Amino acid sequence: MSLLEVQDLFVEVNGKQIIKGLSLTLEEGKVHALMGPNGSGKSTLSYALMGHPKYTITSGKIIFKGEDITNLSADERAKKGLFLSFQYPQEIPGVTLSNFLRTALNSLRDEKISLLEFKKLLAEKMDQLKIDKKFVQRYLNEGFSGGEKKKAEILQLLMLGRTLAILDETDSGLDIDALKIVSEGIGSFMGPDKCILLITHYKRMIDFVPVDKVFIIKRGRIVTEGGPELVDRLEEQGYSWLE
Repeated sequence: MSLLEVQDLFVEVNGKQIIKGLSLTLEEGKVHALMGPNGSGKSTLSYALMGHPKYTITSGKIIFKGEDITNLSADERAKKGLFLSFQYPQEIPGVTLSNFLRTALNSLRDEKISLLEFKKLLAEKMDQLKIDKKFVQRYLNEGFSGGEKKKAEILQLLMLGRTLAILDETDSGLDIDALKIVSEGIGSFMGPDKCILLITHYKRMIDFVPVDKVFIIKRGRIVTEGGPELVDRLEEQGYSWLE
């Protein structure tokens, strides 16, 4: 069953057209990979799906759970069930990771979570990602290594429990041990009603997070799609065979 449909989408950034008539469908219970050369529009698509105000949708539709969310704000999309893990997470001095997570979680709930329940949930998810308990008292992403930033992003995903996870190059900057831990966290997020769009350049991420479907983007549109075998072909031939 389809969870999200992108219909003939056109997106501009600072007056320049980046996404040019892109269409794709993401299905419940499946992991999808989006791959393509640098500058092809991967990150632009992720921001447009999440509703970043800098990314202007000039035409087309985004349908989520049967509802047109094309004109909704980022916070409204988050409440509907979308989550974006940034390629380059921003530092927020003065705000601890713990306070950030509790505030974010409460913003998505009708009834605020108790401090005791929050601490229990946080400890469980941190153990899962092998994150030191002192970590949550640090200011969000300030002084974090690349691996720590990506673990913090996946911790947010597991804490907030959204339906669709858009993961923009989550493997970037991770050593092999951190990649394994983060991949396990991503895997634990999945369920029959969940969905992942995994944006990556590399086969190594897909070795740890098996995908059901692969989309290849080039010059702002999907040029082909298929199964995991597409990743092997890209490893062997690059993108030159695609028009």
